[in-house]
Amino acid sequence: RQGITIAASEGTPVQAIHPGRVVFSDWLRGTGLLVIVDHGEGYMSLYGANQALSKQAGDWVDAGDIVATSGMANELSGNRENKQTRPGMYFEIRHHGEAQNPDRWFSN
Repeated sequence: RQGITIAASEGTPVQAIHPGRVVFSDWLRGTGLLVIVDHGEGYMSLYGANQALSKQAGDWVDAGDIVATSGMANELSGNRENKQTRPGMYFEIRHHGEAQNPDRWFSN
């Protein structure tokens, strides 16, 4: 895991951070229900540990569109074997397959 876990109550709407096209919307081992949005120019956003998915592969989304609802996220605590589960969502930004710092994608 190279993204961040965002605390949120279960069932909180998960919004797309930028316009793009959904390229994956399904269950993935280790991540749970996952949505991946391709934003072009090699950028993708990943939204994992969801309770339910609102979009499917092939759907176009705008920034702010609801792509899922948050569920229970696993977060590593201390070492890789010590996982904690808490309400929230896993979020990651990738550029040409490399994880990026997601801070610049959030508005104040």
